[in-house]
Amino acid sequence: MILKLQKKLAAAVAGCSPKRIVFDPARLEDIKEAITKTDIRLLIGDDTIKVLPKQGVSRVRANKIQLQKSRGLRRGQGSRRGKASARTPGKQTWVKKIRALRRFLSKILEAKLITHDVYRDMYKRAGGGFFRSVNHIKIYLNERDLIKKRQHEAQPQKQK
Repeated sequence: MILKLQKKLAAAVAGCSPKRIVFDPARLEDIKEAITKTDIRLLIGDDTIKVLPKQGVSRVRANKIQLQKSRGLRRGQGSRRGKASARTPGKQTWVKKIRALRRFLSKILEAKLITHDVYRDMYKRAGGGFFRSVNHIKIYLNERDLIKKRQHEAQPQKQK
């Protein structure tokens, strides 16, 4: 039994591909007699002609990759496109660095390891881009002996 016309009509009515149209094998005679769109609509309403759901592309793998990326994975050398300055803008890098430097300077000032004059000088140098990192500040301070010795370290311990 050739039902090509009925399949085409059903696809047109349902607004889908003829591949998604399925006929009920028990009612093929009724389907054969349907030659208008109205007849097809009635048969679709009776579930004699069924429209299969659309098959999409599975998102399982994509979701797994997204989860890994959210955890900070898949950021290695082979996954990178663009320079480091493109991946994190220069301004953002600068802000992160200068905040760390200033935080460190204020911490050692509060601990009274440096004088206020030294703090101001170092603060200005940091703002001018003199220091590469917090470690660079530590090296600079140690080389120039700008760190004050704490009182309990400065006093020699009594021998027994």
